[in-house]
Amino acid sequence: MTMIEERPVIAALVGLGWWGKKMASLVNSGGAEMHFVRGIDPNPETETFAKEAGLQFSTDLAEALADPNIEAVVLATPHSLHQQQIAQVVAAGKHVFCEKPLDLTRAGAEASVALCRRAGVVLGMGHERRFEPPIAEILTAAGEGRLGRLLQIEANFSHDKFLGLDPSNWRLKADQAPAGGMTATGIHLTDLAVKLMGPAKDVRVICENLASQIPQGDTMSAHIRFGNGGSAYVSATLATPFVSRFAVYGTLGWIEVRDKAHVEAPDGWVVTEGWKDKPITVREVAPAEPVRDNLRAFARAVRGQKDYPITGEDMINNIALLEAIVRSARTGALEQV
Repeated sequence: MTMIEERPVIAALVGLGWWGKKMASLVNSGGAEMHFVRGIDPNPETETFAKEAGLQFSTDLAEALADPNIEAVVLATPHSLHQQQIAQVVAAGKHVFCEKPLDLTRAGAEASVALCRRAGVVLGMGHERRFEPPIAEILTAAGEGRLGRLLQIEANFSHDKFLGLDPSNWRLKADQAPAGGMTATGIHLTDLAVKLMGPAKDVRVICENLASQIPQGDTMSAHIRFGNGGSAYVSATLATPFVSRFAVYGTLGWIEVRDKAHVEAPDGWVVTEGWKDKPITVREVAPAEPVRDNLRAFARAVRGQKDYPITGEDMINNIALLEAIVRSARTGALEQV
């Protein structure tokens, strides 16, 4: 391995809000094989945080893209900006890691994936749930066939963190964050579902406003059918105390994972398993930092050490399902994916 491959990926972070600050602090504390040297945000008030974090600050992405030392750009920005910003980053010849969701339409996701592929740059995605140790175990067990034929997924990732946001916040705009908590939390669950079950076939959604004035609705559930058979129930509400549960059921076994705390400050997991002809077991898994581990996987792909595990096809399949969920949230009808 050369010295160039061993050094951390030098990166710029776009978006210094709640999640951007989490990523900046986590990455620059070490272990991600990446280092942020620039912070970009249109809000000049975020310069204070940038300076405290040792980041060169700018309100203009173009300034960072012109820096020859920057190898990669991490986008912690509203998803309505993603396609345009990815195009800017790729045009500058830099790798790009994008927070979820990649886009709100299949066509937009396809365009960004194709653009990165043609340019030969790595496209990373903020689906850190794949890097939670017990979720990674599920993906491995399913991939090796140990769960047997997969039949069903039950998943819920909900919280009430947004109830205190200013109404002007983009996370509370029905056009930017539609269908209850889908773009905030549910998108992680559908990512895992399509990874395990394959592309979705159709979906029916119930999305209501029962406990708040959140314009996109605060209570959302989706029932998904997959092209290869099987189904998933996904819930993503914005008006209940934190809950995160992911369970997959197969003919040879089932696994349920419950998070003890939000990934913002992970506190470990409780894993319950039931295997054919064996007693049900419950165990605890120690805390880990899946956000950092995802960014490290991206950095290693940038260095050419290992392929990034979330494929372009995975990303497109997930956004195709999201687009159908948003339609069904409006119509209440069964929508084709």
